[in-house]
Amino acid sequence: MDLNADLGDSFGTWTMGDDAAMFPLVTSASVACGLHAGDPVTMLDTCRAAYELDVRVGAHIGYPDLAGFGLRGLDMTFDDLFGAVLYQLGALDGVAHAVGASVDYVKMHGALYDRTVRDAEQSSAVIAAIQAYDPGLPVLGFPGSALLGIAKEAGHPVFSEAFADRAYLPDGTLVPRSQDGAVLHDAGEVARRAVRLATAGEVEAVDGTVLRVQPQSLCLRGDTPEAVATAAAVRAALADAGVELESFA
Repeated sequence: MDLNADLGDSFGTWTMGDDAAMFPLVTSASVACGLHAGDPVTMLDTCRAAYELDVRVGAHIGYPDLAGFGLRGLDMTFDDLFGAVLYQLGALDGVAHAVGASVDYVKMHGALYDRTVRDAEQSSAVIAAIQAYDPGLPVLGFPGSALLGIAKEAGHPVFSEAFADRAYLPDGTLVPRSQDGAVLHDAGEVARRAVRLATAGEVEAVDGTVLRVQPQSLCLRGDTPEAVATAAAVRAALADAGVELESFA
């Protein structure tokens, strides 16, 4: 099982999360590429740390929305979104190569992640840009999403992820972050959910419905106060359950 976290989200003098403490706990790092978060120095430091700790680097692609941290939806045209994705891929890949690393997968962020679960047009623009940059680049995303479906049709390796620290609705989607209880904060509960996802392929929705999922990666938050403690608890619980941790990439 892979453990991924969104890292490299700091910007200028604004520090977000404790990347140094998170890196030893994950196997893949989805790194902000400068449009929704991150900056050139942060990207450089993050890629260097990933390379030194043998953590795979993913391009974390978001809407061009620094002020809103990429959490606000944008109705971008096909060409505008194509260009924004291509720009982010090229920026992170160039920085990664400078320190001996590489971009090994792509994942969407925030509002773009949510939009590409169902929006085929925006998903098509995203995949067209990835295809133009690297036809073999793996795509990590929400199971059953439009993004993964279009990526698979285009010949990209696709991998699905699940969220041990997010609440699920009975239809298999995530409870919106705007609602209370959307994010789980108890490390023990998150660790138990992670083990259940990894060993049984299931997670319980808010109404008690048991959802079947088969993720290749578990996403851990890196920006909450308890993020490091929760990630450590998840990693320890998975090890105790005999789950081997390895990046899908």
